[in-house]
Formats: sequence, structure tokens, C-alpha cells
Amino acid sequence: MFRALLLAFALLLVGGYGSKHAADDADPALWVVKDADTTIYLFGTVHMLKPGVSWFDEGVRKAFDESGELVMELVMPPEAEMQALVSELGMTPDPTLLRQLPPEAVDKLHATLAKLGYPAEALDRAEPWLAATMLSSMPLRDLGYDEKDGAEQVLSAAAKAAGKRVVGLETAREQLGYFDALPLPAQRALLLDTLQELPNTGATVDKMVAAWSKGDADGLGKIMNEDLAKSPELAKALLENRNRNWAGWITRRMQQPGTVFLAVGAGHLAGAQSVQATLAAKGLKAERVH
Repeated sequence: MFRALLLAFALLLVGGYGSKHAADDADPALWVVKDADTTIYLFGTVHMLKPGVSWFDEGVRKAFDESGELVMELVMPPEAEMQALVSELGMTPDPTLLRQLPPEAVDKLHATLAKLGYPAEALDRAEPWLAATMLSSMPLRDLGYDEKDGAEQVLSAAAKAAGKRVVGLETAREQLGYFDALPLPAQRALLLDTLQELPNTGATVDKMVAAWSKGDADGLGKIMNEDLAKSPELAKALLENRNRNWAGWITRRMQQPGTVFLAVGAGHLAGAQSVQATLAAKGLKAERVH
């Protein structure tokens, strides 16, 4: 039910956290919002990719090179700080998760973790939202996906090498807080659905990355929209509210001259609630760069 949306969170929506690619040469989508003295490029990222995918070239590279600053969802804090935040917001002092799930779900969780090569009790002290997000991302690494090959790390390294300013739209605490603020019933439903749909991870992720690689924002939006209506709380927290905030940031930034390369998870630039749609409601047109 919520599987595509949660995978989108892990893979396409929030940064820092099987089969071979259909093609090593990817051409992801790029948009631009501009007026007389301000240009803002909108690029949809994938946070985890397999090695050898060529995407940082042609129009994307040209737009990046023209830009004076890189804006991303998040500038990752030091690892120790991030781990402390995860512990603070997502862990409990005793294994409360086991009391929040049916016994058969606990057995399935333990068996699944063991099958993935983790200690069976690894998530016993996690809140349901953290257990769901961690469980969702675990198979991605076995399928060959890695953060070091993801767009954020590539763009960050290029910005550092070029001496570009790097800005974050959100903090790590804010990003983790979206899940932490979900009502407990919604968190439990998320975890139970993740357990049920875990065997389909490879097929779902490959579809998402294939759509991204082809620049097929409509196709990516269709995959995600299958889940949005079934999880309004999650959709509002992860997509709608954040897209509205970012559209507001873009609107304000258009009042300053310069060229900006804004890179956010590709899921935010797809579907009816996309950043572009939100900008259009404000009278700003995002045009596709071909």
C-alpha cells in the first residue's frame, strides 16, 4: 500500500540516508524558472545509484556550471551528529516496538532482518517509523545501490571543487522530524506494509530509477501517486508541505539576481503536487530544459 511512497523517500525524496541498469547513459529531467536577472534550475536527484551511471553531463552539467550556488534539501551534518539525532528521535530505551506489533509481525520482522544479514533484534528499540525506513533501505545496498554514487554526493563534490556556495533547504532534525511527528497508527501501518512488500523492492526501485533515467517525470509521478491517496498523512508530511515550503523559497529567491542550481529528490518534481505545480499556482512557470 505505502511501499512506493516509502521507497521514494529512501531513494528519491530525502538525501543522505538486482538488475543491471537499462542503460548506463541517463538523461534525467531538468527544469528552469527565470526572469530578467534570475535563473533557478530545478533538478530531480536520486540519492542512491548503482556505479557507472552517466548523468552528470550534457544539459545538467551545463546548468550546474552556469550556476553560482548549489541548493539541496540538506547539507549533511557530521556522521556523529546524525547518529545522535537518529537515536534521539527514533530510538527508545526499551524494546517498545515488540509491544506495538502483532506477534506474527514481530516474528516476520526478526526473520526478515536475519535473512538480510542483520541481527534479528536490531530494530527492537526503534520507533515504528525508523524501523520502516531502515528496513526499506536495507535491500537497496544488496541490489547495488549506494549513497556514494547518488546525485547529492556527486553534486556536492563538484560544488566543492568549483568553490560554489552550498545551501540546505532543511536541517537533518527537520527531515527526521517529518516521520517522528506521524501518529503512531500511521507509523505502525507503514512498518507492517513495508514488511509485506519487501520482496518487491527490486522491481519497484528499478521502475523508479528507469523513469528517472529517461527523464520521465510523469511515469515517476504515476508510480508514486498509486500510494498517495492511501497514505494522506505521509503524503502531506513528505511531499505537499515540503513542496509548498520550497516553492516559497524559490519565489523569494527570484527577487535576487543570480543563477542557482537547486537539486531535490526527483519525487518532489513529479506528480500533481510537484514543486512546479505549486510554483504555477504562484504565477511562476517552470519550463522543461531539453
